[in-house]
Amino acid sequence: MNVKNNPADGFETDFWKDDAARKTWDDLVPGAPRKTVPYLLTKEAIQKYCRSVGDLHPLYFDEEYARKSVFGGLIAPPSIHILLMFACTPMDDWMRSPGTINAGQSWSYATPARPGDMIRLEARCLDKFIRKDRLFAVHDNVFFNQKNEVICAGRGWTIRPR
Repeated sequence: MNVKNNPADGFETDFWKDDAARKTWDDLVPGAPRKTVPYLLTKEAIQKYCRSVGDLHPLYFDEEYARKSVFGGLIAPPSIHILLMFACTPMDDWMRSPGTINAGQSWSYATPARPGDMIRLEARCLDKFIRKDRLFAVHDNVFFNQKNEVICAGRGWTIRPR
């Protein structure tokens, strides 16, 4: 199994790198699954993400506090799907295209992600259309842990670059 490197180990920050290899709006096939890679979520990646967004809740950092909580241990914040979206997709994925605009999204959350979870993403483009000379894509994304439990599921709308 090819597992993606953790962002804590050096997440790529050159978003234009590999731009020419990325799929374009013309390449999107509604209903076709996106290529994804599994990702091992570590405590270090969770905590680095939390620090970067300024969320220092003890559920993400303090093992004793988290163990006494309803969760029974450390968890990741619900917004971790932002990190997971990039961690679970290869560099040629169309969602990574610079110039993409988030036109809206809706997420539901089920089971918290935890350190040590092997995360799997099932995703696809649902539809694509042109409105007012802009290229839109509608997509859905479902993240699972190693027990096949849904962590979160979301639908999004993006405006694609030309």
